[in-house]
Amino acid sequence: MTDTNISLGTADALISEPQQDRVRTYWQLVRLRLRHDKVTLFFGAIILTIVLLAVLAPILPLRDPLETGMINRLKPVGYQGFILGTDELGRDMLSRIIWGGRSSLLMGLLPVALALLIGGGLGVIAGFMGGTVNMIIMRVMDVFYAFPSILLAVAISGAMGGGMMNGLISLTVVFIPPLCRVAETATTQVRGLDFVEAARASGAGPASIIGTHILGNVLAPVFVYASGMVSVSILVASGLSFLGLGVAPPTPDWGLMLSTLRQAIYVNPVVCAIPGIAILITSLSFNMVSDGLRQAMDVKM
Repeated sequence: MTDTNISLGTADALISEPQQDRVRTYWQLVRLRLRHDKVTLFFGAIILTIVLLAVLAPILPLRDPLETGMINRLKPVGYQGFILGTDELGRDMLSRIIWGGRSSLLMGLLPVALALLIGGGLGVIAGFMGGTVNMIIMRVMDVFYAFPSILLAVAISGAMGGGMMNGLISLTVVFIPPLCRVAETATTQVRGLDFVEAARASGAGPASIIGTHILGNVLAPVFVYASGMVSVSILVASGLSFLGLGVAPPTPDWGLMLSTLRQAIYVNPVVCAIPGIAILITSLSFNMVSDGLRQAMDVKM
């Protein structure tokens, strides 16, 4: 009798699990997949830690990142309270790395967010309207594809005179075309589906169709693609700062720190490599989280 009850209970559990899966919404399934993706959670925790350190830098017990001390130039890791050593001017590397994360993350996230709004909006309009509107928007985007993204960012920043604001503008301009292309492709695929045609036949206007039916299906691939571009934005922004076209000294910035420390690489190579390691870890973390989001949000899986 007990065995029979156990068998019936097991059967009920097996029957109920598919029923529970069928009633889960799309975002519930995405959340469930991410919860079981340990790699994505690990790298997401790294990103969260970096962001928290950067945001809380003003209230953390750190040395002044601009305070110089020529007697402490290029000290090794762990020297007399300098956990990560000092740079070429005797400034605390730990403090400068944490404070530098503020500008590096800003230069990585803000251009992608702006490009997502502008490029994504243009792509949705081009894909939904089609015809002449699509041709005009996409041909303008094709002009930017004629130039490599890094060279285009360098050219725009150089023409505008460098600086953080000009760097943000140049990176935003560089990232608008690819995001526009992804949004246009996704919108074109959704535009011809039955539920969109039914909404159009029922008398719904373009704004209503885009807001209700298009954006919900286009947002996922565009957002995943944009999340992967954050790492590229951090690398390009660091390259601009390395060339003197990004953040101006003495503001802490990972790319600028690499530039100023490159002459001391034979004196203290470990300290000189720390900003590069910070760039590598942050970029890799955003890439891994982007891959995890892509797998979790893929409706075919």
